[in-house]
Amino acid sequence: MPPEPNIGPLVAAARKRHELTRAKAIQALRELDRTGAPVSFDGVARRAGISRSWLYGQPDIRAEIERFRDATRRSPSPPIPAAERSSDASLHARLEAALERNRQLTEENQRLRRQLAHALGDQRASAR
Repeated sequence: MPPEPNIGPLVAAARKRHELTRAKAIQALRELDRTGAPVSFDGVARRAGISRSWLYGQPDIRAEIERFRDATRRSPSPPIPAAERSSDASLHARLEAALERNRQLTEENQRLRRQLAHALGDQRASAR
């Protein structure tokens, strides 16, 4: 009976190759998004140097590509590179600043209306 082959190294090499390919695909996807380039299966495959068919077989990566692709199709303007997009924190800060400015203008408007009412009252009183 021949000895059983040791397939452990082959399995480890295949696992390592799979993880390396995943890393390439994810890096390519991030790079395309960061630069604002259109995201497609073909574009990710070319940029990563991998096959499109492999991408279709990875449910999580496939979902991300489809999500980016669909977002790009719905957007009427060219995609904005990731570095230029507003973060949630910056949008929140801008909203808070706008709300504070609105409050200040409302207070100033009320103060000016009171001053105008007093001035008109004084003018009316002096005309008698």
